[in-house]
Amino acid sequence: MVAAPVRLWVRTEPFLLGPLPVPPPARLGPHYLRKMAAYVRARAGEGCFPRLRWPRWRHIACGKLQLGRGLAWLYFQLFHSLARRDPPRCLEWAEAEAACASAEELERERSKLSVDTLQFLLFLYVQQLNNVSLRRSLIGEEWPSPRTKSPSLTGKPTSENKNWNDQEHLAFVQSHLSAMLELLLDPEQLSGSSHCSHSSSVSFQAVCALSFLLEGTLSKSRAVLPLQELALWQPCQSLNGFSRSSKTFSFPKLESWLRSCLTSNPFGMTACLKAGKKLAWAQQVEGTTRRAKIACSACVVPEVSPMVMMSQVYKQTLAKSSDTLVGSHVRIHRCNESFIYLLSPLRSVTIEKCRNSTFVLGPVQASVHVHNCDNVRVIVVCHRLSLSSTTGCTFYILTPTQPLLLPGNHAVSFAPFHTHYPMLEDHMAQVGLATLPNHWDNPMLVGKESGDTSVFRLLPPVDFYTFVIPFEMEGDTTETPGELPPAYREALSQQEQKVQIWQRTVKEAGLTKDQRKQFQMLVENKFYEWLVQTGNRQQLDSLVPPPLGSKQAAG
Repeated sequence: MVAAPVRLWVRTEPFLLGPLPVPPPARLGPHYLRKMAAYVRARAGEGCFPRLRWPRWRHIACGKLQLGRGLAWLYFQLFHSLARRDPPRCLEWAEAEAACASAEELERERSKLSVDTLQFLLFLYVQQLNNVSLRRSLIGEEWPSPRTKSPSLTGKPTSENKNWNDQEHLAFVQSHLSAMLELLLDPEQLSGSSHCSHSSSVSFQAVCALSFLLEGTLSKSRAVLPLQELALWQPCQSLNGFSRSSKTFSFPKLESWLRSCLTSNPFGMTACLKAGKKLAWAQQVEGTTRRAKIACSACVVPEVSPMVMMSQVYKQTLAKSSDTLVGSHVRIHRCNESFIYLLSPLRSVTIEKCRNSTFVLGPVQASVHVHNCDNVRVIVVCHRLSLSSTTGCTFYILTPTQPLLLPGNHAVSFAPFHTHYPMLEDHMAQVGLATLPNHWDNPMLVGKESGDTSVFRLLPPVDFYTFVIPFEMEGDTTETPGELPPAYREALSQQEQKVQIWQRTVKEAGLTKDQRKQFQMLVENKFYEWLVQTGNRQQLDSLVPPPLGSKQAAG
């Protein structure tokens, strides 16, 4: 049988941003999700189907699946923010949440939220991505498995990151397609063994839900279409078993058609590494031998967020604010002793295996995930921050959600966001982020570390300083958005007073012209010694523009 000229692939975002990068609770396994699917359909008139309201999910998660209330809200909120990208609505929700004066008021506000039930079931199923495979889990294989490796910008394998590996996404869907389709069936179509029969039919509503995971295109067309539109294309209907009279699809034919059309994501990480445009943003500092490897997907399809990969930025300062970055998914990998400024509104950022570096990011609409990093500093306004296996890292953040501390973190410090650049507030509005609520100081511990507050601290005010972004840009933002907590505001005030006292002391010292010159040289020498000792000399040197006409300037 020859398949119709349709290409389908697994959408990036549900797998990149959806699954928490830890094994899910056992109660979110396929067996319990099938029970939940039957439960919500049986209570369609009680706010369970076709849309699932927060109070009903809270009841299912806490009462039936034995999840904690915080974890139940986390999954609901993750999916809600993933499914809805409308910045004005996000700002409205932030305003309503910030106006709540008590936990009861907040709960009433949350009770207004609902999600598509079938898509939410698929979202919960996809949490299995970071589990051991269902077969290997039965024989007790430890997680993570060292077998599967994902490619890096160097072409060599790196440690596994399934959220970024589009080949893993495809393999997951191929392995679990039958189970996910069964999850979308009416309960009466399942046999006593909880499996479908050959006569089972899949509703159009279920195929629409599956478009949460799959999309595609017709041959020789660049237009990306949702799954249901492609499934209804006339030449495909005989292949996927669509019945015009019942508006349903034959289960076996639909599954066979989906499998025959599935292919690699043409806009995913693999495609970016193979065919993406190589970028030359970073200046090459004299004396360094490594070149930063930076690539961007050549995607020109507006429905698809571009991918930006950067690896091995070493002892360099990289700075960019451009349309190339707007709405992109950024992966920063193996950067060392560098300063990276990405001053555009971004969709998501992943920072992996980086050391002794500073990352200043534009507002991030979805999430920032930091994994296996040592002594990095991240300065960002983002919807969500999550950390795993980090050591000695400091995060200056403004975020409307609780930072997630996943297993393996040590000596994490949190501090309020403390910088600005001229376009910051405009960029925040573009991605739907406000200054309130701000949960920078209220992290949530997930997994083995739950309850162990020793893994993090709030940065002492005495160690808090404002951060100056050393670039000129057009824009209206002239100060850090929002208000600093009183203790940090007082610390900055005391620092300013010390500077004023010092300036007054020097002015009143009555130094001669030669003494002032000698004193200035002494201060400059001490400052230079401090720059060298702290590594800031390298940052200042790399801020000097390359000569006109050089390759670096052309990049």
